[in-house]
Amino acid sequence: MANSITLFKKYIDLLDEVYKVSSLTGILDGDNTLVRMGANANEIIIPKLSMDGLADYSRNGGYVSGNVSLTNETVKFNYDRGRKFSVDNMDNEETAGIAFGRLSGEFIRTKVIPEMDAFRFAMYAGSDGISKISAGATLSDGASVLTALISAQNKMDEDEVPQENRILFITPTHYNAVYNVDTTKSKEVLNSFSQIVKVPQSRFYTAIDLLDGTTDDELAGGFKKADLGKDINFMVIHKPCVLQYSKHTVNKVISPELNQDSDGWLFFYRAYGLADVYENKSAGIYLHYKE
Repeated sequence: MANSITLFKKYIDLLDEVYKVSSLTGILDGDNTLVRMGANANEIIIPKLSMDGLADYSRNGGYVSGNVSLTNETVKFNYDRGRKFSVDNMDNEETAGIAFGRLSGEFIRTKVIPEMDAFRFAMYAGSDGISKISAGATLSDGASVLTALISAQNKMDEDEVPQENRILFITPTHYNAVYNVDTTKSKEVLNSFSQIVKVPQSRFYTAIDLLDGTTDDELAGGFKKADLGKDINFMVIHKPCVLQYSKHTVNKVISPELNQDSDGWLFFYRAYGLADVYENKSAGIYLHYKE
């Protein structure tokens, strides 16, 4: 089994590479240096700091005492999905990495990452307190997209959201529309974002349903746009406002010798993590969606 374990470690590296290349929301992953594990395995603890503002200074009494409060907020992981695959031993007789590596690469690229991106966008779009348009709107041309982007920037400026680390997530259609508006103004607006990420509409909704993979009409698993979900035109996300914590674990591999059901390798993939918005930083998200 030693050789199998070595090959399996190479396979895990392949999974990490696929995620980094394909994920559109991966740039929002935090280092989580201020986050520690909670008492239970499915939760983490986030420190929250609040304090009083300035008060009048008295030449007789001096400074007015203020309060500083450091509290801990417990947040539970909200994403836990997985699948099991079997690769026949004869199809994979030379190595446990090549055949399944190809299978897993396609699985992660076409199934795992689109769902994870869609889940995160939907969670952020549905968070309380974020900035968004009052009603859905259709952006018919580049000029209307440009106007909407300026309104988003104005709103975030007024809410004192730092300009640094503002990331624009936008559909390719709307990005190309505003990019083709041949004016200095349009280029300046696009350049005002620290980064621009083009997101296919197929993973850009205000709400999704995660299919359980067990009921009759959900056996294929994956996700779909929720009945009340709306197509997102664009989102501006200030990276420090989101709590995005990811774990990608292939928690076990079973060789054909130990497989009691078939002559094949069994591989288990699990995606486990958290996508949430800091309560005090909800103004760091601006949502524009279709009617």
